[in-house]
Amino acid sequence: MTQLHIIEDFDRPEHPLDVVERLASLRDWIFDRAETDEMSVTVEGKWTEYHVAFTWIEDVEALHVACAFDLKVPERRRLEMTKLIGMLNEQLWIGHFDLWSSDHVVMFRHSLLLTGGVAPTQPQCAMLMKTAAEACERYYQAFQFVLWAGKPAREALDAVLFETEGEA
Repeated sequence: MTQLHIIEDFDRPEHPLDVVERLASLRDWIFDRAETDEMSVTVEGKWTEYHVAFTWIEDVEALHVACAFDLKVPERRRLEMTKLIGMLNEQLWIGHFDLWSSDHVVMFRHSLLLTGGVAPTQPQCAMLMKTAAEACERYYQAFQFVLWAGKPAREALDAVLFETEGEA
């Protein structure tokens, strides 16, 4: 049996989360870095406050971002929420939504691969944050329609994808 060993160990000039921490400081984001490989950032959106977790995953050399908001899905709405998440994921070019099974919360997730000792840049980290927050902002109301209004997934998605043209 052939053993796959295609990734070499590289020394990094700095921890990838150091870049995210500097960016958060520059942008006046509220953040906490209690662990070396984990950092949380809180940002205010139009609809709610978003909790963004940045995690450095050494094994695959990836900077992972997970954006969650205060939306706990009760058992009776989980199937419809799962349908909605599947439809939303078809709309996304990068990243994806999940229904986190242990806490029953919706979150957006994405990773930046930095294999080979590549260092992240501040624009890359800012784009990770922007992508996560914008995806959550764009579809937040669809989640609300399914959860609180009892709407079917298709109807909820159609409602948020509806775009008004012109002015009245």
